Amino acid sequence: MKINSFFLLPLLLIVFQGQAQKPKVHINHTAIFVIDINASGQFYSNIIGLDTVPEPFHDGKHIWYSTGTHTMLHVIAGATAKKENYKNQHTCYTVPDFNLFMKKLKELNWVYEDVAGNKNAVTTRIDGVHQIWLQDPDGYWLEINDDTY
Repeated sequence: MKINSFFLLPLLLIVFQGQAQKPKVHINHTAIFVIDINASGQFYSNIIGLDTVPEPFHDGKHIWYSTGTHTMLHVIAGATAKKENYKNQHTCYTVPDFNLFMKKLKELNWVYEDVAGNKNAVTTRIDGVHQIWLQDPDGYWLEINDDTY
């Protein structure tokens, strides 16, 4: 039986193209373990501006936030003490209005700093992106920037 390559080639392209479009790995969620879930919830909802999504436990010990398409932050209650966290291990959020975000932090007296640790200062990366760093109620580091991709 002779197979006509004129018909086989398009079929193979369709099969391989469908497989190539699926990413191998993607971030599903990040989880943080916190002492006071109410304080953390207020921070991530009201200061960072994340929207909650339904979580399956309904036990008062979990808050799930959307952080992008099919990605989440899971805040989990139960930590008994703060631990030391390092700035280089952080989560970064891009905000729609960087100056408005900093104004909100100042109004709330929430401390932020630049990459070098200078209080209430902004870092400008070599590519022009502005960055600040702050810590949540449990001391987890966050970078906030105005990256436009």
